[in-house]
Amino acid sequence: MFSWLARIALACWRPVSRYARMNKDYNNSNSDELEEDSSSLRDSLLWCRDLEKHSCGDFSFAVVQANEIIEDHSQVETGKDAIFVGVYDGHGGPDASRFISDHLFQNLITGLARANGTISEDILRNAFSATEDGFLALVRRSCGIKPLIAAIGSCCLVGVIWRGTLFVANLGDSRAVIGYLGRSNKIVAEQLTRDHNASIEEVRQELRSLHPDDSHIVVMKHGVWRIKGIIQVSRSIGDAYLKRPEFSLDPSFPRFHLSEPIRRPVLTAEPSLCTRVLQPSDKFLIFASDGLWEHLTNQQAVEIVSSSPRAGIARRLIKTALNEAARKREMRYDDLKKVDKGIRRFFHDDITVVVIYIDQESLSTKMPVPEQSVKGFADSIGPSNFNIL
Repeated sequence: MFSWLARIALACWRPVSRYARMNKDYNNSNSDELEEDSSSLRDSLLWCRDLEKHSCGDFSFAVVQANEIIEDHSQVETGKDAIFVGVYDGHGGPDASRFISDHLFQNLITGLARANGTISEDILRNAFSATEDGFLALVRRSCGIKPLIAAIGSCCLVGVIWRGTLFVANLGDSRAVIGYLGRSNKIVAEQLTRDHNASIEEVRQELRSLHPDDSHIVVMKHGVWRIKGIIQVSRSIGDAYLKRPEFSLDPSFPRFHLSEPIRRPVLTAEPSLCTRVLQPSDKFLIFASDGLWEHLTNQQAVEIVSSSPRAGIARRLIKTALNEAARKREMRYDDLKKVDKGIRRFFHDDITVVVIYIDQESLSTKMPVPEQSVKGFADSIGPSNFNIL
């Protein structure tokens, strides 16, 4: 049955304007065969780049908006020997995720230039740290006129394939999953990232061990575990009010007001890191914000990718998730398409998906590919800064 919030949303929705802006679902689409539903009604909140080339294969990229202002920002950067993927799932507003999209890759490039073009976990870690410092400096400059910027943050998931080696860094609960061929030639899902979310017992234990003098470091609120009763993710860029006392918010912002000043940072911007030399059995990677994983398991996602055509696969994963989101509300996806942004958030989150195919022959032979920068939910493609190396 519908929750009371969903009932209000259904009562309030208005059909999406058909002529307000270009329907992004048409972007880079080659065939109606990519449509998994029988209706001719397109989802005007769905953007995609169905299939593009990178240095060791193809990639597919899709985003669907749910919030009134989209909080997911994302990018794919392709270079001669590398590909960079960034998925930034914002919360409290788009400021942090947009800042990461504008600065993290450039911070990585700066670090690579200093290291003579050689990537490492330390280079990635330093890029995260520089991005966090940059955003906190922005908060400091802005909080006088926009105090709630101190409560804006973002998860941050990054993947880099560099000359046959995969590097992954993560803050929050976006997820990277690899699909590889296991025994009997069956596709197997392996999660490469750890979800930094208070719903996980291991994360709660970690927080309690770091804050032994704070009995309210994790609190069950309305059936959900939250840090200080406010936020679910334990690692992020931003969320300055939970990291430094100077950014604490006063009681006029009750949602974010802490009864006692923090003695040490409650959240951290220290990413979890993973390095993997790609093997012939590794077939593809899925990078996605948690909006996808709320509706699909890791194994379901890799089986869809493995059994489907490459072109439009990111869009197919999102539509599968949206069909499931609609089913949970006793609706059809066709009904969900008529719900405008903002109201859509009662049914699903912003969702970003990037699927990276790994072709072993491309890893061993340097195929010429365009060095380009693709930003999620944006129709323009520009040159990538990979070319400065």
